Amino acid sequence: MREVFHQSLEDVQGRLVEIAELVTVAIDKATRAFGTSDVALAEEVIEADAVIDEKAIALDELAIEILARQQPVARDLRIVVSALRMSASLERMGDIAEHIAQLTRMRFPERAIPKGLKSTFLKMGELDVEVARQLAELLRTQDGELIDQIRNSDDRLDELHVSVFEKVLSDTWQGEAAATVDATLASRYHERFGDHAVSVAKKVAYLSTGDWTTSTDTIDVVTPSA
Repeated sequence: MREVFHQSLEDVQGRLVEIAELVTVAIDKATRAFGTSDVALAEEVIEADAVIDEKAIALDELAIEILARQQPVARDLRIVVSALRMSASLERMGDIAEHIAQLTRMRFPERAIPKGLKSTFLKMGELDVEVARQLAELLRTQDGELIDQIRNSDDRLDELHVSVFEKVLSDTWQGEAAATVDATLASRYHERFGDHAVSVAKKVAYLSTGDWTTSTDTIDVVTPSA
């Protein structure tokens, strides 16, 4: 029975990694579509979001079944409960990629990126893809060094997010109302994507320590208790 339980916990981790990898593909395609006004690529992201949603729901159902059947305690309980919360964050990250793709589709054949902000949004897109890849690797390996990398990338995203708002609120901003709305929404989407990644990273740290306030400088690989 314990062997089946351990296999179930491993399945939970594997499913988290799978969803994170799908999110990485989604944000990569979404940001490329946003930067190039590639509406076909944007449509791929929009259609694929349903797959992320389905896999997140299936993971939640597995976690709930483990709670009901196995009644885990201590670290095993933390793994299952944290998986439910991480699944929600990953699903939301997929939604954000879809929202960015929808902006591309809505403005087609015009460019979705407002004039004067292309370099900023290209950099935000690169950072979001980097964060997604780091997060998938973190879920796969529980390598604590990746947590700091994700936080650093998120800090840079926050800085770029502020710079977009400073731009559209400045006296020199010449964008029309639609461009202002697009810039504001897109910047917010990119910034929130990073926030959700940090939220998942914090939960990985919690799995190893059982403490939200413990330093994450050294994180050991989490394995189910014997």
